[in-house]
Amino acid sequence: MRTFSILLLGLALCGAAGLRPPDSFIPAVPSFFPAPPADNLLPVSAEGITLGQLLFNDPLLSADGSVACASCHLEDFAFSDTARYSVGIHGQRTTRNTPPLFNLVWYDALFWDGRSATIEDQVLEPVRNHREMGLPWEEAVQRIAQDDRYPALFARAFPGEPVDSLLIARAIGHYLRSILAANAPFDRALKREIVLSPEAFEGFVLANDQTKGNCLHCHPTDAHPLGTTGGFANNGLDAWTIPGELRDVGRMAATDDPRDAGTFRIPSLRNVAVTAPYMHDGRFATLEEVLQFYSEGLRDSPTRDHRMGPRGSKGVNLTMEEQRKIILFLRTLTDSSFLHNPEYAKPE
Repeated sequence: MRTFSILLLGLALCGAAGLRPPDSFIPAVPSFFPAPPADNLLPVSAEGITLGQLLFNDPLLSADGSVACASCHLEDFAFSDTARYSVGIHGQRTTRNTPPLFNLVWYDALFWDGRSATIEDQVLEPVRNHREMGLPWEEAVQRIAQDDRYPALFARAFPGEPVDSLLIARAIGHYLRSILAANAPFDRALKREIVLSPEAFEGFVLANDQTKGNCLHCHPTDAHPLGTTGGFANNGLDAWTIPGELRDVGRMAATDDPRDAGTFRIPSLRNVAVTAPYMHDGRFATLEEVLQFYSEGLRDSPTRDHRMGPRGSKGVNLTMEEQRKIILFLRTLTDSSFLHNPEYAKPE
């Protein structure tokens, strides 16, 4: 259960937002973060978070009892996976790299292709996905009803509400909404508690210099420190002329719009040093490979984002020393207290 101090801070934030739900809170966030989208400002309860945390870690929600949400979302790696493709039931592999889970209340589109507009909708998909957990929601609800622990926990967290797939997803959503990463060295530098090393600061400048790294258009880190715009982009990973040449059409799979072919959600740079491998398909194993790609590995396609530079350009041509300094900066975005927070860990 979350600490009383966080509860008080959250209640203060609720009051500031004009929300005063009894026995509920919205997790407190630093003042230098932007306001979350209004639709995402749903209060969560300590009881709901505790229940959601249990469900997130319980393989009961997989067809063969072998896989939990936490099997592919590992706290030590910012709730991402170290494998290029995660392993679901019966040893099946996912078709995209597992993204990390934190600061989700700022996103209004989830999954690499943005097909889910809410955290709760996102929760519904892996349970029924035949490659991941493979359990029909009707059976999941029956399992919860027959379990020795869950009926009482649901009654405590959601009094009088019938337990169905939507309520199970809401409980897990309570837990996911509580997962915040906002205490990296970079955050402490913004609060003037510490000073970044000269080389890390040079890396920050290089990353945001439009004549150098030019990362700021997709990955803002100063005035908007989420490390992502939350939008979608084709960052020049593959050369193609028609969507049919793509192994994965990206956001087009959700929108059916050819203009979205090859575009994917822009991930946050926060905790990027611990979320390898990188890109929607995990093709890059290290940050060094990623920086080398952006420096001289871009490829052309009809939907390549104009922010990647003019058509035909291969990258931003960073020197190896400039790439090294940018990586030093990226490492200042790792929130170690978040990665090892016992409040997020698997319940004993």
